Amino acid sequence: MAGKKRRRRTEKTARRTTRACLTALSLSLTKHLAPANGGDVVTAAAACGDANLAFSPAAIYAAMAFLAAGAHGDTLQEILDALGGESRDDLAAFASAVAERALADTSRSGGPAVAFACGAWHDAAWTLCPEFRDAATAAYKADARAIDFSHEPERAVNEINGCVESATNKRIDSILDPSSVNTSTNLVVTSAIYFKGKWDAPFRRSHTMVDKFYRLDGSTTDVPFMRSSRSQLIGVRKGYKVLKLPYRSPAPPPLLLPPPPPRRRKGGSSQQGEAGDEISNASDDDELPKYSMCIFLPDERDGLAAVVEQMASGPGFWHYRLPTMRVPVGDFRLPKFKLSISSSMKHVLRDDMGINSVFSDVDADLSDMAKRNDGGDEPGTPLHVGDVRHKAVLEVNEEGTMAMAATGSYLLCGANVVMDQPETVDFVADHPFLFFVIEEMSRAIVFVGRVLDPLISGL
Repeated sequence: MAGKKRRRRTEKTARRTTRACLTALSLSLTKHLAPANGGDVVTAAAACGDANLAFSPAAIYAAMAFLAAGAHGDTLQEILDALGGESRDDLAAFASAVAERALADTSRSGGPAVAFACGAWHDAAWTLCPEFRDAATAAYKADARAIDFSHEPERAVNEINGCVESATNKRIDSILDPSSVNTSTNLVVTSAIYFKGKWDAPFRRSHTMVDKFYRLDGSTTDVPFMRSSRSQLIGVRKGYKVLKLPYRSPAPPPLLLPPPPPRRRKGGSSQQGEAGDEISNASDDDELPKYSMCIFLPDERDGLAAVVEQMASGPGFWHYRLPTMRVPVGDFRLPKFKLSISSSMKHVLRDDMGINSVFSDVDADLSDMAKRNDGGDEPGTPLHVGDVRHKAVLEVNEEGTMAMAATGSYLLCGANVVMDQPETVDFVADHPFLFFVIEEMSRAIVFVGRVLDPLISGL
């Protein structure tokens, strides 16, 4: 029994360590959400300095942990250092937990619809090692296969896109464009994620109205704004406000009643206490996923860069700034938007996270992933990552399916808060803002992004 408790503590410590590194990855991505300043921005998304952006730290973490399963030597150590694991098993355990909780499709039980696809595509001149192939399937539910980059790069692109489309049930139809690979490419890692959640308390479509949205350059565009008079989870901070919008959570499974306690015999003992202890000691891991969107809105219309700087200042910034109390609202407006962003993560991982050798055609050591078909050990170009491609698709609209009785209960709760907090708060997201989509039980950040123009769906 003591051994089990010790193992549980060790597992929890490992989860806290890797969770911290997932947050660190999220912060690295957050830095790239600052808008371009006079064109002088050196980021992975430099070409997108004046566009909407969105990344999924959880999905990127899972893809890089998957890559670690085939890495060796310094290459493996760099990935472990960046992702916060002592071993491949640590990364596999945490990535698997993230995939099962934060990246799992819970739409059938009433939660968000999530589609996640991860893959490693190597040139046909190499053969996957059996151990890596087994890890890809067992721990990461990932696709790993050979493809002919050397002779037919365009066909390779079509095949990868087709696999992503199939894995996400056609919710994401492509991740690469023809220019993404060429005849010298020998390995591409991909991760794609689709997310569509229903609000815990939906917005009324009849209340949506078109209004002005102010871009960073001072120009305006007409966009549809969702409106509400309900109390909201809003925090007022110095220089910005934070709105937390819960998504509808998965419904719990039917409660199975425990069997009746055995009949107490004379001189015997009942097992009821043991059964009760087992039920009361249920693990936190059994808690259902709980998703929320958190929007950080600058007070100033051009204040996005300052908020990004604060967000990237420390690992606990985003979490401890989230609101915990509902407040009555005055003017409440949130634009509808849909983002479909495809980008390279290579520069972020290399320059910000310190993962260097895996991208080097000299230093990469992926010898536990694949071997050359000719079996030769002579010097040559090793298997190395040409790019890490990532695509994120997210929709925000009025949709919700709360029953009338549940909605009534929700409004009553809001009315109680109104009595306790009479001061109203305006939240008008009519200028650029940041957003996070989080799974609260694991603190996994599913998305981090910025909206500069709600009418632009992507790149």
